[in-house]
Amino acid sequence: MTTMTDTTAAVREFKMPDVGEGLTEAEILKWYVAAGDTVTDGQVVCEVETAKAAVELPIPFDGTVRELRFAEGTTVDVGQVIITVDVSGGAAPAPEAAAPAPAAAPEPAPSAEPAAPSGRQPVLVGYGVAESSTKRRARKPVPGQAEASRAAAAVQAELNGHSAPQAPEAPAAPAAPAAPAAPAAPAVLAAPAAPVTTGARPLAKPPVRKLAKDLGVDLAAVTPTGPDGVITREDVHAALAPAPAPEAPAPAPVQEPVAAVAGDARETRIPVKGVRKATAQAMVASAFTAPHVTEFVTVDVTRTMKLVEELKQDRAFEGLRVNPLLLISKALLVAIRRNPGVNAAWDEANQEIVQKHYVNLGIAAATPRGLIVPNIKDAHAKTLPELAGALGELVSTAREGKTSPGAMQGGTVTITNIGVFGIDTGTPILNPGESAILAVGAIKLQPWVHKGKVKPRQVTTLGLSFDHRLVDGELGSKVLGDVAAILEQPKRLLTWA
Repeated sequence: MTTMTDTTAAVREFKMPDVGEGLTEAEILKWYVAAGDTVTDGQVVCEVETAKAAVELPIPFDGTVRELRFAEGTTVDVGQVIITVDVSGGAAPAPEAAAPAPAAAPEPAPSAEPAAPSGRQPVLVGYGVAESSTKRRARKPVPGQAEASRAAAAVQAELNGHSAPQAPEAPAAPAAPAAPAAPAAPAVLAAPAAPVTTGARPLAKPPVRKLAKDLGVDLAAVTPTGPDGVITREDVHAALAPAPAPEAPAPAPVQEPVAAVAGDARETRIPVKGVRKATAQAMVASAFTAPHVTEFVTVDVTRTMKLVEELKQDRAFEGLRVNPLLLISKALLVAIRRNPGVNAAWDEANQEIVQKHYVNLGIAAATPRGLIVPNIKDAHAKTLPELAGALGELVSTAREGKTSPGAMQGGTVTITNIGVFGIDTGTPILNPGESAILAVGAIKLQPWVHKGKVKPRQVTTLGLSFDHRLVDGELGSKVLGDVAAILEQPKRLLTWA
């Protein structure tokens, strides 16, 4: 299903979609196409930033770009048209301006035909709901070429989320008024790259088509396992050769825009939007909703640091990132297992405490777009090498600015490593909906009494903030004490786990 509307028989509109998190607006970070460019079904046309993350938007049909309605850096409401595409197969008119400009009330594309009825409500990236509810028809064998072409167009129309073209009994006439009648294929969709000779076009959603295109996989050769013969991501990966094709280099992270500063300026105003705006709202809501309590403990982590160096040489961790955060994360997971009451949430509507029997471990990450907290799903069930791999992937994805909104939902507890900035300790604010957050300070050589003598030891300070509605002082102290005890004597990972 798509977020689009037919303005004429040959021009379709693509609207700013909702990524499924109930967001109302998004900022256009970058256009990958310009007026006059040819686009294909599933091709990424732009990158937008919501209050959660940066998301790439694929176009759900073939054609030629007619107009970009908004310039880069413009914040657009969900449901507004951002790009129009000529799907008649002809060349798009030359753009009037070299660069697209924001339009508060864009005029409809000129056409002699009436606009299609409105009523679509965008729901997901590249998808939407049609005015009439339709179900995908199962693929059937086609007796002839003309029949196959009509079936392919109908299936693709339903896959894209709009009704089948009108007057299916005869080929549609071209949009031009004086076009001669010819036995050409209907001008509803541009011809696909792969010829339709054996049946309808393979069924796959635009993101799956893009994945197949990036990996060099021919969808016609993929065996579908999804409902009604739809090809899934897993099907594409399964069809991939043993030696995967090299991935294209990731684009450089988009820096937060900073206003130009004049030589004599005394102030600079920076718009608060996107991730930074969402973070500010969430922190205010958390600070004034959940009663915070923070406790601290300073601990000798010399043995933990030695274990980190030993694990780096272990073949089981070859190719994985091994650092103190890995063992600190494992220590917190063990402490939660010993004190499960800390892993809970407060249900204000029902006045209930929701005890959670899984741990989605959040890791606070500073990115060019602001602070985000992606989490590792079911971290409690992962082995140490699996946890190391998940942490490495989470950090890499966050630095590239590609963290998905789903990766930031459903966290239960969080770790924030302020020690990387040389900070000894702090009082972290809870991520909204979570029960506790552990702040890890810098690990430094300090004089420490060890076996009755003052020696230089690796020492750090931990700070645990928790929601006092859920966690009382005793429970919070036990959790923090268990984390400290494990980091002081890492062998407790074996005896306590």
